[in-house]
Amino acid sequence: MRTLRPQLASLLLLGMALAQRQVTVQEGPLYRTEGSHITLWCKVSGYQGPAEQNFQWSIYLPSAPEREVQIVSTVDPSFPYAIYTQRVRSRGIYVERVQGDAVLLHITELQDRDAGEYECHTPNTDERYFGSYSAKMNLVVIPDSLRVTAVPQTLNKVERDSLELKCEVSKSTAQHSHVSIAWYRQRGSEAPVEIISLSRDFVLRAGSAYAQRQATGDVRLDKVGETTSKLTIYNLHPSDQGEFYCEAAEWIQDPDKSWYAMTRKRSQGAIVNVQATDKEFSVRLETEKRTYIVGEPVEFRCILEAQNVPDRYFSISWAFNSSLIASLGPNAVPVLNNEFAQREAQGQLKVAKESDNVFVLKIYRLRLEDSGKYNCRVTEREKTVTGDFIDKESKRPKNIPITVLPLKAGFAVTAISRTPGVTYNESFDLQCIIKPHYPSWVPVSVTWRFQPAGSTEFHDLVTFTRDGGVQWGDRYAGFRTRTAIEKAESSNNVRLSISRASDTEAGKYQCVAELWRKNYNSSWTRLADRASNLLEIRVLRPVTKLQVSKSKRSITLVENRPIPLNCSVKSQTSPDSHFAVLWYVHKPSDADGKLILKTTHSSAFEYGTYAEEEGLRGRLQFERSASGGLFSLTVQRAEVRDSGSYYCHVEEWLLSPNHAWYKLAEEVSGRTEVTVKQPDNRLQVNQTHKNITVLENQWVTLECLVSSRTSPSSQLAVEWYVWRPGHPEKEAVARLSRQNILRYGDMVTLGNLQSRLHLESPSLGLYLLSIQNATVRDSGAYNCRVEEWLLDPSDRWYKRAEDISGLITLTVKRPDPMLQVDTATANLTVQEKESFPLDCSILSRSSPESHFAVTWYNLRAKEAGSHGEEEEEEEEEREAVLSVGPDAIFSPEAGRWEGRLRFQRLSAVLFRLTVLQAGGADTGNYSCRVEEWLADPNGVWYRLAEEESGTVAVHVQDAGSTLQSVICSNDALFYFVFFYPFPIFGILIITILLVRFKSRNSSKNSEGKNGVPLLWIKEPHLNYSPTCLEPPVLSIHPGTMD
Repeated sequence: MRTLRPQLASLLLLGMALAQRQVTVQEGPLYRTEGSHITLWCKVSGYQGPAEQNFQWSIYLPSAPEREVQIVSTVDPSFPYAIYTQRVRSRGIYVERVQGDAVLLHITELQDRDAGEYECHTPNTDERYFGSYSAKMNLVVIPDSLRVTAVPQTLNKVERDSLELKCEVSKSTAQHSHVSIAWYRQRGSEAPVEIISLSRDFVLRAGSAYAQRQATGDVRLDKVGETTSKLTIYNLHPSDQGEFYCEAAEWIQDPDKSWYAMTRKRSQGAIVNVQATDKEFSVRLETEKRTYIVGEPVEFRCILEAQNVPDRYFSISWAFNSSLIASLGPNAVPVLNNEFAQREAQGQLKVAKESDNVFVLKIYRLRLEDSGKYNCRVTEREKTVTGDFIDKESKRPKNIPITVLPLKAGFAVTAISRTPGVTYNESFDLQCIIKPHYPSWVPVSVTWRFQPAGSTEFHDLVTFTRDGGVQWGDRYAGFRTRTAIEKAESSNNVRLSISRASDTEAGKYQCVAELWRKNYNSSWTRLADRASNLLEIRVLRPVTKLQVSKSKRSITLVENRPIPLNCSVKSQTSPDSHFAVLWYVHKPSDADGKLILKTTHSSAFEYGTYAEEEGLRGRLQFERSASGGLFSLTVQRAEVRDSGSYYCHVEEWLLSPNHAWYKLAEEVSGRTEVTVKQPDNRLQVNQTHKNITVLENQWVTLECLVSSRTSPSSQLAVEWYVWRPGHPEKEAVARLSRQNILRYGDMVTLGNLQSRLHLESPSLGLYLLSIQNATVRDSGAYNCRVEEWLLDPSDRWYKRAEDISGLITLTVKRPDPMLQVDTATANLTVQEKESFPLDCSILSRSSPESHFAVTWYNLRAKEAGSHGEEEEEEEEEREAVLSVGPDAIFSPEAGRWEGRLRFQRLSAVLFRLTVLQAGGADTGNYSCRVEEWLADPNGVWYRLAEEESGTVAVHVQDAGSTLQSVICSNDALFYFVFFYPFPIFGILIITILLVRFKSRNSSKNSEGKNGVPLLWIKEPHLNYSPTCLEPPVLSIHPGTMD
């Protein structure tokens, strides 16, 4: 992983210079061990479209090298095949995006089946395919054969004993690989401490904690066999106590010459205990340097070397020129004398215990009087039973003398150059001279500042820092590769040398020197600064020889054809010249030309505002000839709005000595006048006039025929209109859009025509409008209007033409009436109180679906006297007896007919009215009138015809007065004759029987005694006709004998 990111960075820089898409993948073959976590990088450059590109990883297994097996994708979750789906979902395999156009494929636990040829593919986002879109590499999975073993044990050692531990490392990898070995010591949860290691390059290194002891030979790592290494530590310290283990890694060299750790393992640990035995201690005093400048800080470190320091008691005292500065007891609380206590209170001095064995004296701001000898003394103390301390052994190191020098701030800075004027690729030197010359330990920084030609601001170019380092400015990174900075050892003079000059180095240079002082808190204070004079350097460019063709031409073409535009460079300054070509179009309505496309000198494309506004991006194709002097721009699928005057603007670019491109010259070509026309209109619709007559409820089909069209790929919209009688304006019937969307007009919706319309196109150019169940309202003059739509090069539809068909006059008629009613006359004589029938017979009808309304009339002579003067004009009056509507609804019965009429429909064409209880007033002539009704296609009934039958003369005879009629006509007489005699007669019989029964009981020879049964008489039953048409019948039924 550590080596991948620099490689990706270098690939990013390479990709910026490419003009075509280039997919790069990690170079193979790579050897990796089974079970390890691996990464494969992939990068795309030279692409167009969004900055964030998508990546798809696939593998070609050795068992099927021609079959692609999809693994993972950054854009499609369903991309992986089934064998990889679970590992992708659980993030056993995933893609890490390093940046928009670079990714890493992670396989967290490599399996043997993961070996094969990997392919990285980037879906296309370019406007045309140009370059490579995928790259492949091979991955070989090998077994993990590394074995690291050591004997687990516990060793108890005494201080200054020796320790030997062995570790066996073996491998059986067939490929060439190296092994690195390292020993570590760990205490509990503390971080492991490296003791010593043998790198893969067979370099022996000790960890920082053991470096000094390895240098003195107390720590060794030896190889004692083919696979065994031995760690030896002499003179053990109590601090060596802990767990010791070895760790090994197997390394393999990849094709890019970098080394990769395929696997890493550690052995079991050995526990080592070290018992301290020595109470001796030593003291040493350290500081960074011996000479300082006023105001600088100084730090003295008194280092105690002893065993078990935390368990022992020490006191420290600091001295300056044999005078006590401060002291620290076992409690680490410093006690300072008066003078140094004041400086400590002001933050200029500090005495502290840094650790158990390190004590520090810091003076943050030195004075001249601080020059002298410094020392520390360490005394071991013993704590008594009472808690008091008594001094034991005391030791001190050698004195350290320091010198504090005064600082002189007065100085002058001068900048000079022997070559103020140069041409490209020449060199020039700049010198910064500082007077007086400060010693080398005086912190002076020197900065060269640069003001580019044409600018008013200075920026830092390079700084020779106060600590002797070199720091480059951020603005001018190109200077660094061709600039050398040098500082004289005997002085602070700084020389700046610039080679291969270019115009980016032209401008004004200035040298700035600063004098510094380091403060007590390690911060810096600038004491003084001086700026030199301005030094102007002029860099001249070569003379241009650029010439562009000025010839003019005109082009006329039909839309959807390509527009070829050429731009020819006739001469150039250098064979290495690169050209930026800007294409413009000038419209008569515009004051200036508008930018279409710019191709930079590095072959990058930039679309202009005109291309963006007019949607030209997908229609532009740019090419350049192999010789490099001819540039072509083709506008595909030309539109009418593309008409205009086209020209190119050529910029000549050369590579400066600092590898930066600069524009040397520019020229404009001659103009190409382009005229783009629409295709000629060839739309024709059949203009023939037609007349169509149909009966109501029939289907009718209207035809609209397109005989020719402008283009076979055009789309047609058809709209039908109708002029109805009585309506001066045409009405829209239906419209079929070019997308075959059908819409109806208002007339269709209101007229219930929508459900009866059917629009179809059985063949190209033929449109049929069918009206189902035509009605009279559908009559009118119909025609169709056809619109032809063409697709312009920008994939926008526009109406090119329209045409109207001839009129189709549609007449919808109702059926001819064929109603016939029996007109024969008849005579009928009936007796009074009898019934007589009046038949109404329909001989023929117009349709089987017809309904009929029937009305019977009574024609009789008018009564004399009331209208004597009008008798001659109207001798009969017409009275409606009964009306039955087509919906079988009856009219109310007239007064004298109420309750005496009975209607019957004997068949679909025969109706009968029976008059009951005929009377003398019913004498007269009778007839029926029949109306024939039909329903139109909308379900609305209308009267088609009506006819009246012949008359039937009815004569009702008077039957005279009879006994029956007299009795029935008088209610009192009727009850007297038929009801009153019966109860009287019954009472009389009962009385007789009771008298007889009593007489029989009073006599011994009565009939009861002789066993003769009595005669019981039941109630009489009376049957009569409520109509009084028959006399009542009286019946007496005998009772039963008990």
